[in-house]
Amino acid sequence: MRGSGKSMVTSALLLCLAGAAHAADTTELPPVRVNATRLDIPPLDLPASLSVVTLAPGDSGKPGVNLSEALVGVPGLLARDRQNYAQDEQISLRGYGARSTFGVRGVRLYADGIPATMPDGQGQVSHFSLDAADRVEVLRGPFSALYGNASGGVVQLWSAEGGDPAVTRVGLFGGSNATMRLGLSTRGKDGGFDYNLALSHFQTAGYREHSRAQRESGNARLGFDLGAAGHLTVVLNTVALPQAQDPLGLTRAQAMADPRQAIAAADQFDTRKSVHQAQGGAVYELSPDADTQWRLMAYYGERGVQQVLSVPVAAQRNPLSAGGVVDLDTSYGGLDARWTRRAELAGRPLEAVLGLAYDDQHQRRRGYENFAGDVLGVAGRLRRDEDDRVWNLDPYAQLYWRFAERWSLLVGVRHSEVRFRARDHYIAPGNPDDSGGVSYGATTPVLGLQYRPGERLRFYASYGEGFETPTFAELGYRADGGAGLAFDLQPSRSRQGELGMKWRAAADWQLEAALFRADTRHELAVASNSGGRSSYRNIGRSRRQGAELSLRGELGDGWRLALGATHLQARFRDAFPSGTPAVRIPAGTRIPGVPDNYGSLRIERGGALGWRVGMEWQGVGAVTVDDRGRERAPGHVLTGVDVGYGLALGVAKLHLSARVDNLFDRRVIGSVIVNESNGRYYEPAPGRTVMLGAQLEF
Repeated sequence: MRGSGKSMVTSALLLCLAGAAHAADTTELPPVRVNATRLDIPPLDLPASLSVVTLAPGDSGKPGVNLSEALVGVPGLLARDRQNYAQDEQISLRGYGARSTFGVRGVRLYADGIPATMPDGQGQVSHFSLDAADRVEVLRGPFSALYGNASGGVVQLWSAEGGDPAVTRVGLFGGSNATMRLGLSTRGKDGGFDYNLALSHFQTAGYREHSRAQRESGNARLGFDLGAAGHLTVVLNTVALPQAQDPLGLTRAQAMADPRQAIAAADQFDTRKSVHQAQGGAVYELSPDADTQWRLMAYYGERGVQQVLSVPVAAQRNPLSAGGVVDLDTSYGGLDARWTRRAELAGRPLEAVLGLAYDDQHQRRRGYENFAGDVLGVAGRLRRDEDDRVWNLDPYAQLYWRFAERWSLLVGVRHSEVRFRARDHYIAPGNPDDSGGVSYGATTPVLGLQYRPGERLRFYASYGEGFETPTFAELGYRADGGAGLAFDLQPSRSRQGELGMKWRAAADWQLEAALFRADTRHELAVASNSGGRSSYRNIGRSRRQGAELSLRGELGDGWRLALGATHLQARFRDAFPSGTPAVRIPAGTRIPGVPDNYGSLRIERGGALGWRVGMEWQGVGAVTVDDRGRERAPGHVLTGVDVGYGLALGVAKLHLSARVDNLFDRRVIGSVIVNESNGRYYEPAPGRTVMLGAQLEF
């Protein structure tokens, strides 16, 4: 991937100039309403990096299993399908979140305005419904701090409103590795009531041994027009992962010898995970006049997780061991109240927001030995039993002012109070009472200035400060090996700056470019990882800086293009000790899991009826796999192609599709497990795979 950042930028500029040459014959695209900054600002006028990807499930040949399918062409974002449904997708934005070994950390997630990230900063996307989706918004850079704790970036999925006439879709996809997905969705409108309902079933034998998984999910979005009394939106969703096998990572030698294998411990302990989650939320909006709006959001959910790990039996002899089976019962909920007012200041338009957010998470955590006698992979003796609670209270304010004909200002501030409490119910010889708590607080200001030299061109500069607390997973063990939670950990604090340009080169061409830098202090890193215990420490300063480019437009004759390219340098700026025995990591070392260059490109032609064809390329540079930088996962470029045909069957439409991923059957590492204690860092991606689909719309 050497030189790939420069080549991607050059290609994008050439394509932009080519598109501008024929743009006189095109029509203006309709405006897209976005919610990224809680203000009614068109994406072009936002002094921040924001990508909005509209989705059309009926026209796509993709099965809609993973969020990464929808994010081709989005710069700054790296979404890795781990081919391991026991660990969820790996999502990072400008290097934030890349070091997460499971789930999503450092990036805030929302579905229909309802948090999919818990107050401690841990999130997951397994319940995101692409069948019901209308669009995905990806906010990067300083203004992400407006969302509070762990906001290295923000990813939001929005379901479509129901319309008239009603539309029902039934889709069946099947292909390599005994993969199958069945989806059913319907959306419509009846007077002041609209609905969007979606159900899906997914199953796969997995590319690797011991990676079978099954998932059922449902999503409902109900809208109620209450006339002068406002509008009510109700969102309900559920996801069940009855059993997802975990093949665990491989060493480099194992991955090269046989990328489809699972290590012996995966079979011995039958490593696996089961998840059941149900949640509901409601958003009430009231506009007493044309310039004022009140909005109240409330949500509640429950999530149960049981995971069997491969912690060796010998390691559990330590009286402080929590065992090898994790059993979590979590309830969570919250409120967000917001007031918006449009007015004038000095004769120029102004919009202001005042809000208050509260989120609460209560978790009953139990740990069991992963053996009973000579039987491995079962829940044995209780080794951990505690009540964990975290809550946050965040007032925030934002203001957008077009203080001159060509100038605008967007400012905001958020104050976060995050409190962790743990009550220990497991007290035994050598394992004392570990109850305790810690509180974190931070005020995060943001500011953006934009200049408009013309109707289609914008320049902007923005600055913001953010913070990220440890999650309960990182607080779980002390770095000194003692009893109790690591309440001595500090939150990491960041300062981000960005310079950007947005150009609507023609009615159907969009070019955006940004330079960014984020400096973080008190970065969290692994202190030690052995015997099933991962502990963390604050290590000092780090820096993530680079450039990104986004290009979307019409190439002519029905062809469309979407390109996203990122150059990123992520480095530790202070030396620190790592591992046991400790090895000193020098300043300037690369942050593991973060490539220097990555990007994606899609070119497609066609629509709902007739032939449709698409081609995709996704490139990722090499990444180091641990703090020491001793090993690297090599970079790669993968090619995918898809073809489809849509035909009318009376009032119905049938969409047939075929897709091939990794067309040239490259052997690649799809994702890495950063700082894995046994050197099993590597998670191989599948070779060439084929997916066939049929969707009936009526």
